[in-house]
Amino acid sequence: MNERQKTILNLITKNESMEVVELSRLLGVSQVTIRKDLNKLEDAGMIKREHGYARLNGLDNISTRLSYHYEEKEKIARKAIELVRDGETLMIESGSCCALVAKALALHKKNMTIITNSAFICDYVKNMDINLILLGGSYQKESQVLVGPLTSQAASSFYVDHYFIGTDGYTDVTGFTGRDFERCMTVREISRHAKNVIVVSESEKFGKQGTVNLLRASEVSAVVTDSSLPLEYETTLTDQGVEIYKAE
Repeated sequence: MNERQKTILNLITKNESMEVVELSRLLGVSQVTIRKDLNKLEDAGMIKREHGYARLNGLDNISTRLSYHYEEKEKIARKAIELVRDGETLMIESGSCCALVAKALALHKKNMTIITNSAFICDYVKNMDINLILLGGSYQKESQVLVGPLTSQAASSFYVDHYFIGTDGYTDVTGFTGRDFERCMTVREISRHAKNVIVVSESEKFGKQGTVNLLRASEVSAVVTDSSLPLEYETTLTDQGVEIYKAE
């Protein structure tokens, strides 16, 4: 994705939809060029083309969440893979930040194997140089993730050093939380088969609260986020033994 396409994606994310004519005017390029950029963004699953304009997909769609704060999430992903060595096998949960961690691993690390319950992540990096193991289970269409007892049973065959997960919120009272019961249950089960559980998330999630308990801070090894993490959360997490890594 080039810089112009990132700008287009940010504009569509901010406004939910943008006309081709307006994008052409704002960016100072032809409508033909804008349409080519929109085609590439649509092929990547980030937007939906309509006659004369482009819009975001539904808010529950993983591709839409991937497009939200894309550059920020990319920086977090690149920071996260600094914790990983070449040749490792690791687990990655579903979610937009996690998808970009998988992409960063494929681009910048060698001989990697990813075990995941995310069909989206497998499709996202399928043409890259990385080994993939997709855990079975009950399929959730919007998030393209597999959950439930079969997923947990499949994960129990493995033990890895690192398990990357996302979160929908964190407060000092609730710990890390999510919105989907089955996904949170699956994360808790899979986390038993990893030495280190690493949360990758934008700082805006801190101070927010999901409806389902995910993990306590004491069950998390590290958090990788952006430089805007409020000091109060950095302090309380480090006091509980959680390592904090901030992407600049």
